[in-house]
Amino acid sequence: MVKRKVIVTSLFVLFLLCINQIIIDYREEAKREAVLVDQISAVRKPEYVIFIEIEDKTLYLLEDGVCIKKYPVATGKSDTPSPIGHWKIISKDTWGEGFGGRWMGLNVPWGTYGIHGTTRPESIGHAASQGCIRMFNDDIRELYNIVPHGTRVIIVNGPFGPFGTGFKPLEPGDRGADVMEIQKRLKALGYFKGWVSGIYNEDLKYAVHQFQKDNGLPVSNTITRKCWEKMGFREFE
Repeated sequence: MVKRKVIVTSLFVLFLLCINQIIIDYREEAKREAVLVDQISAVRKPEYVIFIEIEDKTLYLLEDGVCIKKYPVATGKSDTPSPIGHWKIISKDTWGEGFGGRWMGLNVPWGTYGIHGTTRPESIGHAASQGCIRMFNDDIRELYNIVPHGTRVIIVNGPFGPFGTGFKPLEPGDRGADVMEIQKRLKALGYFKGWVSGIYNEDLKYAVHQFQKDNGLPVSNTITRKCWEKMGFREFE
């Protein structure tokens, strides 16, 4: 009987030692995981987004969703508007003084647009450019040093999304975010077969004519409000 008690006691002590070792191992593993998480957090790069409001003539820099900087800018004139939409920075360069020594190009398909400095600081705060976003030279240098290639750039103009200040008649040769939306919609409807370029070209003209015929609209090169609405667009998209 005494021998059995000794065996039971020994087994119990061994069990407690095993449990204690398991707890120690678990704590050590938790510590290692915590250190690894800290190391990953330390090397994780922040996500930047550039948000440009045309009406306010202001560029906002967001870091992980929080606005950390804002800069006054000049935007495109009415006949050469800045490209509304969602873009990315695809090039960075130290172009000459005409561009304030810094250039960040955007992936706009219908033209060459970017964010850069200027030799005309008095234009900042106005609609004065050929479509690019102008900044004070000190500001563009600071922004250039912060954001990397691939940074998202969102350009908006009022409450009408890609339609800027609202629907407007479009003619062959026009280019912009509104033309791109027409191309996307007609491609989804099976009419447009070309490249979504944001340029009202011959391919788009043919698609518009076919759509107009099929929907009882007068065949015309002009994309009117009725045509917009027949495609299912609403200004507040």
